[in-house]
Amino acid sequence: MKHNREYEIAWQGLKAGLHTYQYDINDRFMQAKDAPADLKNWDVTVTLKFDKKTGFFMLHFDVDGSVTTPCDRCGDDFSIRLWDEFDLVIKLTGDDAKEPDEDDVVFIPRSETVIDISRWIYEFIMLSVPLQRIHPDKANGEPGCNPMALQLLNKLSEPEDTTKKVIWKGLEELKEKSKKKTKK
Repeated sequence: MKHNREYEIAWQGLKAGLHTYQYDINDRFMQAKDAPADLKNWDVTVTLKFDKKTGFFMLHFDVDGSVTTPCDRCGDDFSIRLWDEFDLVIKLTGDDAKEPDEDDVVFIPRSETVIDISRWIYEFIMLSVPLQRIHPDKANGEPGCNPMALQLLNKLSEPEDTTKKVIWKGLEELKEKSKKKTKK
């Protein structure tokens, strides 16, 4: 991905306190970050509340929007709503010290004057996409999936004919004979 200053925050020039940023994310941004190809028509707004403190920053990401995805049940595309909140703490370290990042804490050297948040925006948007993606039910309570696909799924889920096949007839006779022998 090209270097994009739109997602950089120059923290040294900021006054202490709360700063709000808003990012409109679309297909171009997500494709540049190698988002899964089956997810398309990204329309996401990420609101970042950046609270500058002495020696650290508190970031709060609000994700809200939608994406088009194939239904896990019927395979038809539909738009699914995305929404979530994420918190992240960025701590400043000495220039030489490299601390290992933790789950919600990132360490950066004081010599870095700019923070690129595009990676976190991408990660938090992807975490907002539900694992199970199924059409929501219609207002009347019926499934929102393609009715023909649901009929096919119901037909395939019915148990096969349970009549015993001729191949197993000889095996059944052997089982009966061995049972009789063990009883004697």
